[in-house]
Amino acid sequence: MVTQELRHITPILRNKLMTICPCCGFKFVGSLADGCESCGAQSVGEALPRPENELPAFGRSLLLTVAGALMLVAFVTQTIIALVQKAPASIGFWSVVAAAETAAWRLKWVAIPVTILVLWAGRKLYRSIFDEPLRFCGLRYARAGLLTSILVPALVLLLIGVTVPERLRNRQRAIDAGVHAQGYTIDRALLEYRIQFGTLPTDLKDLTRLPDKDGSIAAALAGVDVTGYKATADLAALPAKKRPPLRGAVIMNASINSATDDLPSEGVSFTNYELPLAGQDKLFGTEDDFIVRDGVITKASEVVRRTNGAKTARP
Repeated sequence: MVTQELRHITPILRNKLMTICPCCGFKFVGSLADGCESCGAQSVGEALPRPENELPAFGRSLLLTVAGALMLVAFVTQTIIALVQKAPASIGFWSVVAAAETAAWRLKWVAIPVTILVLWAGRKLYRSIFDEPLRFCGLRYARAGLLTSILVPALVLLLIGVTVPERLRNRQRAIDAGVHAQGYTIDRALLEYRIQFGTLPTDLKDLTRLPDKDGSIAAALAGVDVTGYKATADLAALPAKKRPPLRGAVIMNASINSATDDLPSEGVSFTNYELPLAGQDKLFGTEDDFIVRDGVITKASEVVRRTNGAKTARP
């Protein structure tokens, strides 16, 4: 009696189940025994029962292992390439470290997204393997792959962090070298002007009178505060020119003699100059400015420090 009732209930339950047609993917309520409502496909028999013993899957652990191995191989390969490119005389510990630092900077844009992906997806895969050891195998290999995937980006970030201060110093040296090149170009132009005209110009705009085929002088003068340029003459090196005695004068005022005896001749030759150059911020009057004084380039802050030190050292 019970069996007959179940036979009547089973078709009803089947008709209420959601079915996905394997042929066209159409979803409908019912069974494939009656045919798909979209394409009309029908089942040829009952679904096979699940096997009693199933082998655990190794796909997830293999994915983690391959990901960690690829990251390690990529880092080692870049290190070897950097080591070969530098071609040191002898391969030592520090040469390998330097090559690893170069490899870390080359892989920086790869390590960041990979680290985020590993922390998000790799952790989930490892957790699923750990929670269901009967379904997934290779837990030890998955752990090794996950650790490698984490340690390689961590090593890249560590090597980058170690070299950041030195790279900042190199960047500052490059900026200072550009300012020095600008100052030496202007100094060369001033020297050429003095050789040609016998004196330094009173205004930097006079340097346009010099030939400038490659445009280096114009490029060096771009952005320079021409009002800060000061040309001076070494009066001590000039011969003193006394005024001739006035006719009919017997005694001259001593104060007039003292004032007129030190007057230089009309053809004054400017031999010294001073020119400020802007530093990295391209602003004048800041601590990173440079001062060119007769071809010698120094930091403005150092000049102020020396001046203050000299004032303090006076008794």
